[in-house]
Amino acid sequence: MTALQSSHGAAYSAILGVGAYRPSRVIPNAEIVEAIDSSDEWIQQRSGIKQRRWATPEETVLMMSVAASRQAIERAGIDPKQIDCVVVATVSHLLQTPAVATLIAHELGTDQAAAFDISAACAGFCHGIAMASDFVRAGSARHVLVIGVERLSDLTDVGDRGTAFIFADGAGAAVVGPSETPGIGPVVWGSDGEQFDLIRQREDWRDVIASGRPEMPHLVMQGNPVFRWASFAMAKIGQQALDRAGISIEDLDVFVPHQANMRIIDAMARSMKLPTSVRIARDIAEQGNTSAASIPLALDRMIEEGEATSGDTALLVAFGAGLAYAAQVVTVP
Repeated sequence: MTALQSSHGAAYSAILGVGAYRPSRVIPNAEIVEAIDSSDEWIQQRSGIKQRRWATPEETVLMMSVAASRQAIERAGIDPKQIDCVVVATVSHLLQTPAVATLIAHELGTDQAAAFDISAACAGFCHGIAMASDFVRAGSARHVLVIGVERLSDLTDVGDRGTAFIFADGAGAAVVGPSETPGIGPVVWGSDGEQFDLIRQREDWRDVIASGRPEMPHLVMQGNPVFRWASFAMAKIGQQALDRAGISIEDLDVFVPHQANMRIIDAMARSMKLPTSVRIARDIAEQGNTSAASIPLALDRMIEEGEATSGDTALLVAFGAGLAYAAQVVTVP
């Protein structure tokens, strides 16, 4: 039997550049409250959200992804033709097939990069970073573009008191490539399918068609059990990611959790006993919950505002429908 040759990748991987796109349409709580018989005060107490971004018809999943990606590629200092693989995390590309990643790769001018979508809801971006790191280190790709993008406004029931004020739109991207020092730690990931129904699309597409009503399916969430699970179980996952990366909580500079709810973010920080020196992402107040896009958007804001600087050690923790989760320690580019 002839022995197969193996690929030789980089010793280490790192995030080389981050980019973001925030839709132009700003929706303050005042525009939400009447339809759900609520108030600005109630929404802020429950979620910490003051406003969110919803996309205009022109701000498609493709358009937002390309804009965020171009920024990430430029900041990484590479040419689009150096991108070998494009991974898109999304639940709101509403064409079952083909993957939007292939169109993004073409629009960016890559040299026929491998391209595919993944569906891990709010945990999708961290799943993508984990895969990209492994691709680079295994030699399957030298530069991988990871995108988290959502147009959740398409799937939001504006009359649902439990979710109408939460979900939002946007795109974030990161270029992962080779590094001389470790820049992406081992991933801690998993799922709990027993809690499949806690966050989900309410209607099956087939049921929508059978009903004869021209209406989009909507996202629904059981808020209290999700809050309990995320606040405490995910703090343990975050600690495991620190342990696997070989660092202590005192070594951490930045904490970027999924921007699900400000109360969850605060509860996780308390549960992990984060030192006061750790800067915590709180992008949700101005952006809302953008699912797979939330972590790259939040990290980009921290970099732009000087809360995260190049070389900082950051912990990413993502969690969402499935229930699915993923966490890793990264070096801020």
